[in-house]
Amino acid sequence: MKSEIKKNTKIETLNELSKLADYSFVDFLDADPKGRVDGEDYSPRQVFNGHYVLVNPTPIKNPIYIAHSSKFFEELGLSETLANKQDFMKMFSGDISNVPKPLRKVGWATGYALSIYGTEYYEQCPFSTGNGYGDGRAISIFEGVINNQRLEMQLKGGGRTPYCRGADGRAVLRSSVREFLAQEHMNALRIPTSRSLTLYASKNEYVRRPWFLNDSYSRDPEVMIDEDVAITTRVASSFLRVGQLELFGRRARKSEHPKAQEELRKIVEHLINREYSDIDTKLPLEEKVILLVKEFQKRLTSLVANWIRVGYCQGNFNSDNCAAGGFTLDYGPFGFIDMFDSKYQPWTGGGVHFSFFNQPKAAHKNFEMLCIALQPLLFGDKEKLEQLSYLRDNFEEEMETKLINMWSSKLGLKTFNEELLSELFILMMETSVDYTIFFRELSNIPQDISELFKSFYKDHTGNKELLQSWSKWLEKWRLLIDASNMEELSKQMKQINQKYSLREWFLVPAYKEAQKGKYSLLRELQEVMNDPYSEQSNKTEEKYYKQKPKEFFKIAGISHISCSS
Repeated sequence: MKSEIKKNTKIETLNELSKLADYSFVDFLDADPKGRVDGEDYSPRQVFNGHYVLVNPTPIKNPIYIAHSSKFFEELGLSETLANKQDFMKMFSGDISNVPKPLRKVGWATGYALSIYGTEYYEQCPFSTGNGYGDGRAISIFEGVINNQRLEMQLKGGGRTPYCRGADGRAVLRSSVREFLAQEHMNALRIPTSRSLTLYASKNEYVRRPWFLNDSYSRDPEVMIDEDVAITTRVASSFLRVGQLELFGRRARKSEHPKAQEELRKIVEHLINREYSDIDTKLPLEEKVILLVKEFQKRLTSLVANWIRVGYCQGNFNSDNCAAGGFTLDYGPFGFIDMFDSKYQPWTGGGVHFSFFNQPKAAHKNFEMLCIALQPLLFGDKEKLEQLSYLRDNFEEEMETKLINMWSSKLGLKTFNEELLSELFILMMETSVDYTIFFRELSNIPQDISELFKSFYKDHTGNKELLQSWSKWLEKWRLLIDASNMEELSKQMKQINQKYSLREWFLVPAYKEAQKGKYSLLRELQEVMNDPYSEQSNKTEEKYYKQKPKEFFKIAGISHISCSS
């Protein structure tokens, strides 16, 4: 472990940050033996073995500062002045050619496999072999220990890599603003996630992307538009994915090359060291694998239950978008639900299998793919293979337990009541209820159904039968909650049911303003969404605690988005 900056001392310069560098990933694991050590490796090609390829990010032209996460800077002990310093800005906008030692002047990208809902795919790789799929535009440039946390910093939109599949390797300002704000909002919601460090853009470099016409109802992009190039730096304990383990598991299973089994072993041991350090390193590998799977199951089930708690839908939950550390990763076609719909899906290409209430099943599929990837390490150990099989079969039970606990806490119940919850879902669908507003208003412990009308998208005052059903449900609910201290219960529920969610119709004007060089809305969203459980000002409440306007429903780019970024 490298030297630490003294506690309570701010890191003021890039040179000070450099002293915390410690590149365990590239030092412990194996580089592609056919890669270039100088990192000038930008053309799509097959990578047959090795855990990563060395590749230099491509700097964006004339970078300008857009935003940084003040909260995260504070947590890391970074001075906020760093975000606007020239050498820091250059590094995190893609130019690492002159960084101070021991920072390295070459980054790295990784390959991974693709499975969708439990089915292995190879054809998405341009060579139809699976050897060309991976980080097409995400390049890691730093790993180190900051405030006793091992962190990796990765440029999203950092340029082409051998995995770019012919694309330009860039991210656009629109998608970068979304991801930058979403990661910090998710952290504020107390859900494990990658984090946002900085956001820089170029006013001299553009790329063309498919997008929608204004006020369109189309499900598919209709035009090509020029968009500003941007780079956001995302930070995580690691960027190891289930899909990464799959790649090496597949190769070991098929004995694709002499070192396939060894490469799988090494990346699994590195995952344990990086993400599951509580596991005793002296244990036999087979035992460590079982402990890894057990802990990953706990983390993944908890994560997905919390996604549903806050109304978040990942949209595209392939195995390569599933962090092996059990946290939220890759904010592409995500969305926070407005009107409750169990089949809510913000991504036009996602389908029902990745929809809101189907996320537990999607997680199960990803968990199964992890288990399959690890099997080659257990061949010959019948007992451990049986334990692995049991864990695979036990996922649904563990997931159900996490969901039961989540719904109980969301409803303020000491004991789960399935009938009450089922009746609620039916009423919410029939009434067209805003998911976030309903549960927040319920947290006020209403005595009358009229106190929940704020969450109803339609006027149901004339529907006596429906209102009577709601009144019966509310009465049943009030009999089940702890009535001994309503004030305390309300406080507890408000720490479960957030008041503010990062809805797409808040994001659209923020990134459109940013495209014009105006960042006040972006800053405002940062402030509001980084404190989602609190009662904020009346002005904030009027602007951000309200139903989705009717004119935005079914509008492309607001109610649904493509994967274009």
